[in-house]
Amino acid sequence: MNAPLSRLALLAFLACVHPAWASKGEPGHTHGPADAIGVAGKASEAKRTVKVDMNDAMRFVPANFEVKQGETVRFLITNSGRVKHEFVLGTEKDLKEHYELMKKFPEMEHDEPNMVTVDPGRTGEVIWRFTKAGKVDVGCLQPGHYDAGMKAVISVGKGGAR
Repeated sequence: MNAPLSRLALLAFLACVHPAWASKGEPGHTHGPADAIGVAGKASEAKRTVKVDMNDAMRFVPANFEVKQGETVRFLITNSGRVKHEFVLGTEKDLKEHYELMKKFPEMEHDEPNMVTVDPGRTGEVIWRFTKAGKVDVGCLQPGHYDAGMKAVISVGKGGAR
């Protein structure tokens, strides 16, 4: 299969299996796996900015976050390393599945509300509204990074901002 055709097949697969990863959607409106972790937020509703550093030690700093159910947070993500990194919100299961795809298609680019790819020395952002209490996982899905421990956890407390 040639490269453009395999990319098209991959995008079609993502559109069917992972709707939140395959389309931008409108802020605050997603379906499928993203519903388990929240929805895309609107910048005007973000009352708090959380700064996150990604580095070549394959770590997020900080690696643990606390938010309130209903809260919209702006994550300002800086890549202080020398290689490309990602900040991807998801369930552990979904992150692992997507990571396996990234190993097969390492050049895959993302443009979804629950993730950002950041080149070395650059900064990106994710604005997310946490609609359900529980745990949201974060991972860098660049090949080798997730396995090296580039993961974080967001604890979503019950009740809070609406």
